[in-house]
Formats: sequence, C-alpha cells, structure tokens
Amino acid sequence: MGLTYKKVMSTQYDKLTAAAKAWDDMASDFKKAESAYAAATQGLAQGNTTWQGIAQGTAYMNFAGTQYEYGAAQTQAKAVANLLRDAHGQFTELKQRLESVVADARKAKMAVDDEGNVRPDLTAQERYAYVHDPDGQKLLGEWNKAANDWADQIKKYVKAFEDADAGVKLALAGAVKDSNKDAITGKDATWNGFNAGAKSDIEEYELEYVKDVATRLNSGAPVPNADVEAFNRIMRDNSNPAFKHHTEFGRDFVGVLGAEGTIKLANTLNNVAHSGDSGRKGLYGDTNKALANTLSNATQMVFVAGEKNPPYGTKEYQQAFEKWSKTPDANFYNDFMTDLKKAGLDRFELDVAADKAPMTRGQGNEIRGYQGLVTLLQQGDGYSPQFLGDLTDQMIDAEKKDKNVWDLHGRFEGKKDGWFANDPVDGALGIMSRDPATATGYLDPNADGDKNRLEHLLTQRDWNIVNTSEWHGNVTVARDDTFGKDVRAGLGLALEAATTGRPPGSPGEELGRHSEAEARIMHDTINLLDYGDSNGKDDKGELKANGDGLLKDEDEGYANVRGPLARALSSFSPDIVDIIAGDAPADVVGEDNALADGDHSQIQNSRSSLIRVLRGVSEDPENYFLLHESQRRYTAEQLSTEDLSAPEAVKNRAAKIGEVNGVINAIGGDIQLSERDAELSAKTDTRVYGYHVIGGAVTGIPVVGDMAQRVVDGCWNEWLKAATAEEGLLARERISSGNDAAQKDLRQFFTSWGTESGQSNDMVGAAQREALQSYTSGRQDAYDALREKK
Repeated sequence: MGLTYKKVMSTQYDKLTAAAKAWDDMASDFKKAESAYAAATQGLAQGNTTWQGIAQGTAYMNFAGTQYEYGAAQTQAKAVANLLRDAHGQFTELKQRLESVVADARKAKMAVDDEGNVRPDLTAQERYAYVHDPDGQKLLGEWNKAANDWADQIKKYVKAFEDADAGVKLALAGAVKDSNKDAITGKDATWNGFNAGAKSDIEEYELEYVKDVATRLNSGAPVPNADVEAFNRIMRDNSNPAFKHHTEFGRDFVGVLGAEGTIKLANTLNNVAHSGDSGRKGLYGDTNKALANTLSNATQMVFVAGEKNPPYGTKEYQQAFEKWSKTPDANFYNDFMTDLKKAGLDRFELDVAADKAPMTRGQGNEIRGYQGLVTLLQQGDGYSPQFLGDLTDQMIDAEKKDKNVWDLHGRFEGKKDGWFANDPVDGALGIMSRDPATATGYLDPNADGDKNRLEHLLTQRDWNIVNTSEWHGNVTVARDDTFGKDVRAGLGLALEAATTGRPPGSPGEELGRHSEAEARIMHDTINLLDYGDSNGKDDKGELKANGDGLLKDEDEGYANVRGPLARALSSFSPDIVDIIAGDAPADVVGEDNALADGDHSQIQNSRSSLIRVLRGVSEDPENYFLLHESQRRYTAEQLSTEDLSAPEAVKNRAAKIGEVNGVINAIGGDIQLSERDAELSAKTDTRVYGYHVIGGAVTGIPVVGDMAQRVVDGCWNEWLKAATAEEGLLARERISSGNDAAQKDLRQFFTSWGTESGQSNDMVGAAQREALQSYTSGRQDAYDALREKK
C-alpha cells in the first residue's frame, strides 16, 4: 500500500535525525574499536617481536584486512547518518509545501479532512442559496471543480513523498552494500564486508542508477520494465522544484549523456511509446516526459542568486545574460549548446520516420537531431526563454544554409503521427507559446538585433519540408516539396501568445490596450501579411495589398495561423474600432510603427490593411463570429460606460458604431455564411453569451459589463441576417444595394441600449439615424480595401 496523506502528515520525521545521531555515534564507536585493535595488533603485524615466518605473514594480512573493515565501517555509518539527514530535509521540505497548499485551500473556503479529501466549506445557508439560484447548479459545479483541483495538488505532493521515499530506500540499500572498491589492490580482503565507498548523498545513488539504465537503453540492450519505472521515478523526483538540487541533478545527468546521448535516449523512448507493445507505451511515454523536464531543469539560469531575471527580450535581460554567460555557472549551458550545434544536425534512426519510407531506411529518411530534440521538448514544460530562443535561432541558422535540412518523406500530422516534430522550428514556436513572455521576447522586432525573426518567419522561411515523389517503373522521380496539414501551427500559437500576453485559447478578458512589444508584434504582423513589409510598403513604395488573399488561400498554408490570429485580434478590438472609425492617432492611413506608450500602446496599421487581414482570418466563420462579437461588445461597452449626456456625444459614438458595423458586415458578406445562418436560426439556444455558436466553442470572447452584454444579446440574430445579406455583393460589384437587415439590426442595437440605460426616444432615434448614415461609409471602405490589389 502506498503512502497516504494521513501517513505523510502524522509521521514524526525528527526520528530520522535521531537515528542519524545514533549512526554518527556508531561511527565513533568503530573509530575507538579501530584504535584499540591497532594498538593490540600493531607489534605482531609489523613483525617487531620474535614471531616470524609464514604464520606471522598470514596474520599480518588478516590484521590489515580487519583494520580496513573498521575504517570501512566508519565510512558506511557516517554515510547512513548523512543519508538519513538528507531524507529528513527532503521530507520536511515536502511536508511544509503540502501544509502550505492545505492552508491555501482552507483560505479558499475548502474543507480538508484527515484523509486529504477536499470539499467546498459552505454553510447550510449558502448551499440553500445556491440551490435556489437560477445559476446555482453552475456555481456549485465551479465550487466542486475547485475542490477537485485542490485535491489534485494534495495528491501531487503525496506522490512526491512516495518518489522521495523510494529514493531514500535506493540510497540506503546502496550504502550498506560492499562496493569492494579496493579489492583489486588487495586492501579489501572481505567481499561482503562494510562499504568503504559509501556515499553521503541520496542523489549520487540515484544518478548512478539512471546513468546505468540510460546507457543500457541507448545501447539497445533489453531493459526490464522495473528498471525503466525506477528510472522514471528518479527523474521525476529530481525534477521537483521543491528540491534545490533539481537543476544540478539535471546538469549532472545531461552532462554525462551530452546532446547526442540525450537525443538518442529520447528517440529510443519514443520508439517504444509510439510503436511498442501496449504494456510499455504509457511507461515509456511518461519516462520521456520526465527526461524532458530534467533537460528543462538543466538549462535553467539565474543571473543573480535570489533575484528574478529581467524580462526576456529587454536590454536589461540581454546585459544580464551576457554577464552571466561568462561565469562558471554558465559552463554547462555553453557546453551543451555548443555540443548541440553538431548533434542537432546529425542523423538518427526513428521508427516513425523510417516507417514512412521503408525503402529508404538507413539511407535517406533518418531524422535530424534537432527534430528529435524538439519532439522531446514538447513533452515537458518550464523551459528557460534563453534556451528556447537560442535553440530556435540555431535551427533557423541551419535551415538558412540548407533549406532542405528538415525534409522527410511522408506526412507527420494528426493524432497518429503529429507528435513528431518534423518541423522543429515550428515545434519550438509552439512550445514558446505556452509562456507568453518568452514568445513576446522572441518575436519582438526591437529585441532581436538584426535577426528579423518575425519577418523571416512570416515572409521568407521555406515551410515546404515534405518530400514528394512519383514512381515510374522502378525509378523514383522527385517532385516539388510541399507542406503538411499542421504547417505554421506553432507560429500561429506563438503569435497569439506574443501579442496578447496570454496562453493560446485563453478565456477572454476585459478589453484594453497592450504593451509596447505586443503592439509592435501585431502591427508588424499585419503589415508583413498584407504587404510583405513591416512598414506597410516595399522598398519602392508599392503596396502589395494581399493580406486577405494570403490568409484565405489554402495553397499558401496559413490556415493554422487564422484561428490564433483572430483570437489575438479580438483582444485588439479597441485599436481596431479606432482605426476603422478614424479615431486612431495615425488616422486611417497608418504609420510605419506601432504607437509606443507603455501598457497603453496601440497598433497603427492603415485601415485598408487591417480590413484585409480581418477578412483573411475570417475565412473560418468561427473566427468571424469571434471578431464580430468582440467589436460589438466593445462598442456596446462604450455606449454603456461613457458620458453621453450631450446629444452630440451620442451622435458621434453612434456614427462610429455604424461605420464599424458597415466594415464588419461587408467582410462577412465575402464569407459563406448562408448555411451557418440557417443552422443558427434553428438552434439559437446553442449560443450562450457568444461562447457557443452552432455547438462549437469560441474562445477569446472579451468580458464586458452586464448592460453591454444585454445590449449585444438583444440583437444577435438580427446582426447575423445583416451580415448574410451582404453575401455576394462584393463579387457582383453591388455596393449600391441597400441592406434592410443591417438597418433593422442597428435600430435594434440602439433600442436595446436605450431600454437598458433609460434613454429618451429622441436620443435613441438620433443615435439610430447617425449609425445608419455611417454604415454605408463603412461598407464602402471595406469593399474598397478588399478590391484594392495594387
């Protein structure tokens, strides 16, 4: 039976230190016994008496052997004492962290019993209120989910105790086993005596064990599952941030394997995890995750002890890193990254790649080391931004020298084969997206010197890494390279994280402005996608104007960018509305660069460029619904929160809302919405406050106040009819056609606002008239931008 929460909390760990004291006392007693034995046998052993001959020689050897064992006994006793103290330190550290988790849970109104079970700590009155609340079941569900989350954290620490306890057992067993380290020299004449080579550190025994298992795995020798399980446990245990040694352990282990050995081990584990028998797949997959986290720990860096590193990508960070990189603490990182430059380009066997082209096994479809490494990294987390940035830069440098460096036969996509990072650069970008600060620091044009990372990835990189060929009899004829279904998936996620400061797919937040770096990246991304130039024009000043065509054309391979970019753009709704309405600092013509104003920075693209990119990402109707909902909520929030007591203020705001609606609806008219409209009309109940459209979840919807929410919800179906009514007009050059549905929608929008805010009929009517007049202007702007192809 494994450890339980109750055992962990009730065990008296001070008994370990008491036992350690007893082992120290035992070492002292052995020292006394050794001295007494030496005094009694010294003269006989050295032949200082009349005793001579064969008997004396034999006695001398026996006396020396016993003397050696007395010394070995002291070493072993001291080692056991130190191991017990090490165990005490680990257990008490884990217990303190567990107690902290429990205390935090109780602060969050959770009850934690003696068995570690967690439940909401609600009074009878509170539960009664929830039961009779219209949203009570939902709220109770949230409470129960929170309780389960706290319970999972408690279980995590109990599991950590189990891991640490197994490590103590392994070390104690190793300490009392005679290493016979001096048997060859003849000093140790007892093969099963005391251990003169006993170590005083638990991690030394664990490191010795995992090195042995890794060596056997890499050599292709059969390794019992029990050994792999122990390897997995040790790696997981020593990756625990609760232990200060976790970085040093990672460096020691990876340092022995080197970059080549680490990649080979990852490939070996992946071969079994994805192609082996069902009894080992899970174990080997978990072990690969533990290996990834060990590498993550090994490549961590703290520039100044006890201080948080400056934000990645800033000038302060770069200065601190350059200083740190010259210290002894950086030796492992510097050596590993240098080693990786060679191992990353070496070729390795991997079953999933060889199986795609069996005729090339051993002669053409071997993977590169970087591909194996990034496949490994996808299993872990918490990587230092410097490591991910340096790794990605290394890979980009390699492909600039050889654009076919990653090319392989076969596609690696979907559930079955998508786990393999055949495009390691895109894979690394996907990993970066998990930590938005890393993605922002890496893609910020002001932070990469002359690397031009964003421009290279969006406009210059060769993304076609799938080899294609045809058979003509017995001859294979190579064809042009192509891309897989997951092309640019990592890039899209990295762009979303880098421009929003949130992990991809995060729930929406209150709308606001962005940091300077976030605004820079989004500003340049829009221009690069539309014009191929970050300033919004090429060197000759000729606009290419193809953002919509690039993003919506399936042959261009940007489909995986559209969703993340739409979610990111939704968070820029304040900027988008200002640009469309002509309220932006750079008006509608835009500026070369984003407006830098701390956390209130803004994009400054031209209106036409922005419209084309909005149209491009809207090729997927779900993205279009998201963008519409975002701007609609933002304008409703403005109506609900601004001081509009003056009639002219209402008219100005209404005019801007009408213009923005005209643009958004015109974009929708260029998308196939008819089928969606029919489905939505039949299933209006599937939309819940904008988060579910036709049964599909839409993430990133911004959060607004209740009044603004009700204004938007009051005219959802009318808006969709208005957008659908635009369909086909752009293609048929029918901008002059009216849109009765749009007029009805805008009237309903302001009627809802008037009802919610208590406005007079005259005020509502004035707002409706201003909005309707500006609607046509917005339509014209959108149609002009989408037709413009200079």
